[in-house]
Amino acid sequence: MLSRVAPTGVERRFPERDIIVSKTDLKGTITYANRVFLDVAGLTEREVIGAPHSFLRHPDMPRAVFALLWERLAAGKEIFAYVVNLAANGDHYWVHAHVTPTFGASGEIVGFHSNRRVPHPAAVEKIKPIYRKLREIEDNNANRANGLAQSRAHLNAILAQAGVTYDQFVFSLAS
Repeated sequence: MLSRVAPTGVERRFPERDIIVSKTDLKGTITYANRVFLDVAGLTEREVIGAPHSFLRHPDMPRAVFALLWERLAAGKEIFAYVVNLAANGDHYWVHAHVTPTFGASGEIVGFHSNRRVPHPAAVEKIKPIYRKLREIEDNNANRANGLAQSRAHLNAILAQAGVTYDQFVFSLAS
């Protein structure tokens, strides 16, 4: 099992033509990772297969976004999101993630598939203060569940004020 490392503050980048790909089971345990994933994260296939995908979670990433992600996936829907991940040495890297459920022959969800591309720099700059605020809400509440609920409510208020769905919001950040 991989151990958590402290963030270094150093951002890693990967070529725009590259796509980070991973697959997980229903619990988020990694079952496949492509070479780009391994190289960017600084890990080996042996280290990631069987590990929870959440070990890549950067502490700056709001729980509210992952709650929305899991909610959408459980409903059989895809989701796009900007995500900051933590590499094995503590460096970080931003991605524009597209996560989809994987369906079995009978139509049941059997796992998840994620493609991650280089995000548009302007989108990352727009999402950083929003994520900072969501994390602040989550971190400043003694009760984790209440903090998450308040963070989700704040995100929903941002969407309502803009008059857009979450998907529309995510795609608007690159323009």
